[in-house]
Amino acid sequence: MQLQLDAVLGNSQKLDGGAMYGNAPRALWQRWSPPDAENRIELACRALLVRDPAGRCLLFETGVGDFFEPRLRARYGVVQAGHVLLQNLAELGVAPEDIDVVVLSHLHFDHAGGLLSSWGEPPRLVFPRARFLVGARAWQRACAPHPRDRASFIPELQPLLEQSGRLELVDSDHSATLGEGFRFHLSDGHTPGLLLTEIATAAGPLLYASDLIPAAPWMHLPITMGYDRFPERLIDEKRALLEDLLAREGSVFFTHDPVCAQGRVGRDARGRFVALAGRAP
Repeated sequence: MQLQLDAVLGNSQKLDGGAMYGNAPRALWQRWSPPDAENRIELACRALLVRDPAGRCLLFETGVGDFFEPRLRARYGVVQAGHVLLQNLAELGVAPEDIDVVVLSHLHFDHAGGLLSSWGEPPRLVFPRARFLVGARAWQRACAPHPRDRASFIPELQPLLEQSGRLELVDSDHSATLGEGFRFHLSDGHTPGLLLTEIATAAGPLLYASDLIPAAPWMHLPITMGYDRFPERLIDEKRALLEDLLAREGSVFFTHDPVCAQGRVGRDARGRFVALAGRAP
């Protein structure tokens, strides 16, 4: 399948480095992600635009977007005002109405907030024609969140998706909407029902890893986030997927890495998983 793939940056964030690196000591993680004076590290919110031979535009995730009011934008470290994802899609010649499908790994605000209009406008979905694919268990979690992650969801979003009539809940490894070139993997370590999409490309399989592997340093198996619900389970899931991708010469796409958009799965001299190549445009 001949696909055109473009990494598309949305609004970036700065979040607490200790929270992002879980129980890894600062002496270790600050070499990978130098913190600022407030202990925050730079994070991208990167989407993947796929254009297929049929002329469809498929968007994988939407980043944090511009829906937060200024007070909350500052609290959650959203760097830019304005809907950066839509601006960068426009630079690629893609308007919101051109998007046919949006695939959401889960509905945490830093992955799904870009679905919404900017703060100060009436809340609406900015992709007026798109069909929205969400994992069935991720949807259930968003509709009935645990107190530990309730603040990660956007209360206005689920009703808008339901009312659109274009919501598709995924409960298998394929979707008729996307077709056979796209395969889903499910993960529970970060949040129940995380939907990871494997894309068949000319260069081999590419996994949109979302928060299972948010950036290149998290390729190292023991590195998890403080935001992960079940870190030990996540490590097991990560190991299985990376071993499989390594055997098939696959790559990983990073949503939160501020520099590296994707990398081929490899091992270093000590046998640890690493991203071998790939720079963000």
